[in-house]
Amino acid sequence: VSALFVVDLVEFRRLAAGDVLRETYFGLAGDPNSLSNLDQDLPNYAQFHVPIKALPEDWLWCESWCSAGSKEAAKAIDLCQNPKTKEPKIHMAKRIVAEWSQLDEEVASKVEASSSSSSSSNQTTSPSSPREEL
Repeated sequence: VSALFVVDLVEFRRLAAGDVLRETYFGLAGDPNSLSNLDQDLPNYAQFHVPIKALPEDWLWCESWCSAGSKEAAKAIDLCQNPKTKEPKIHMAKRIVAEWSQLDEEVASKVEASSSSSSSSNQTTSPSSPREEL
């Protein structure tokens, strides 16, 4: 189970599912051994009161429970922690998502460019009037 849900809002409201989930959450929240994995614990306990069905693996692919061959058809990839390897997520992302390293470098360069232009503009301009605080 992962934290991706498709909801029929009309049915959700008709069943007052939000109230059921809230009551279930509050019931679990008092137990220090519960809710360590909220996205798993809450649906597992609530499924007896709210109809919850698993999505096919093409909706959300995860290396821990999906076949390698099904990754190509995945609509979303969950970089869930593999309990067997405990591999850091950034390493997993670079290994599983081919575009990750390129996108990561692109974002880093934009952040650096933004930081550089921001610090240089702060040095050359000074406010001519006091700032208005909200």
